[in-house]
Amino acid sequence: MSMNKNLRIALFSGTMILALCAPASAEEKVLHIMDAGGDYGNALTKCIEEPLLADKGIKVVRETPGGYAKVVAQVKSGTVVNVATDAGTSEFSRLVADGLVEKIDWVKFNPEPMFDEAKKEYGYGSSYYSTIMAYRADAKAPANWVDFFDTVGFPGKRALPDYADYVLPFAAIAGGQDVATLSNGVDLDKAFATLNRVKADTIWWQAGAQPPQLLQDNEVQYAIAWSGRVVGKDGVKVNWQDGNLDLSYYAIVKGASEEQKDMVYEWFRYQTNAKRQACMLKYISYPGSSPDLEKLVPAAKLAELPTYGENKKIQWLTNGAWWLQNATEIEKRWNEFKLKQ
Repeated sequence: MSMNKNLRIALFSGTMILALCAPASAEEKVLHIMDAGGDYGNALTKCIEEPLLADKGIKVVRETPGGYAKVVAQVKSGTVVNVATDAGTSEFSRLVADGLVEKIDWVKFNPEPMFDEAKKEYGYGSSYYSTIMAYRADAKAPANWVDFFDTVGFPGKRALPDYADYVLPFAAIAGGQDVATLSNGVDLDKAFATLNRVKADTIWWQAGAQPPQLLQDNEVQYAIAWSGRVVGKDGVKVNWQDGNLDLSYYAIVKGASEEQKDMVYEWFRYQTNAKRQACMLKYISYPGSSPDLEKLVPAAKLAELPTYGENKKIQWLTNGAWWLQNATEIEKRWNEFKLKQ
């Protein structure tokens, strides 16, 4: 083999190695985030992240799930890989209280119009969901939570969430607490008195898919359920009265670089667009925070959304700070109650 041929082979091999090691695109940036994934993550990919990549060259890589422990690990290590995480109200309040997330720079974020409650100092309320009452179409319809927990006047089994924060407020209302006072916290005595009264007629659930299935199988006649799981289900009706309207927040992990924050703000901003939020509703019935969304959604779909005006006005919002401050007592009493089942 001649020296020239050997040289050509060496040069070709070196070029191939460099090509394989080079990034796919010099312009492409990668944003690592954490969230629950699933149908919501798929909706984000289709409606938000594919346009973001095409328009801004930002590729979003998702780690599922996120959560408090993973945020702590990043902050303690001093190396932020996943720039943002999603969190429900209680966990979000804990992240803020423990100093694990950054303040949102709302000027840099520059969102499109949003509901006020979705705009927090440390978090962006990206999607809404509700916890509401559901019942079989052939069961007697409850008008309120007093009816729902009345197993004599409204006979049948109840499917209740095996989570204190998703059941205690409703049990307290049934026990006589005024809904307007829930912003100050839950009357635990009233709540546990109600649960003790109905425990013989209760099936406890832990997965969101269980309540609609239990209703459709006629194993229970009434259920507390997450709205996206029961609205529109065959043979199931819902009542939004005094439901718990809640948000899932995205928070920026403390210590994120300016370059990382610039990318995450672009991602956030894309999510606040009403048309993109309408696109996401094709995949999952958890709406975003745009007040303009109603104008873009068919009338039949509107009634299924927790943010629809007629639904939103008869619901209440969770006080995350109260749950955080009273976590020890709530956990103690909840565990004592469950041990007696």
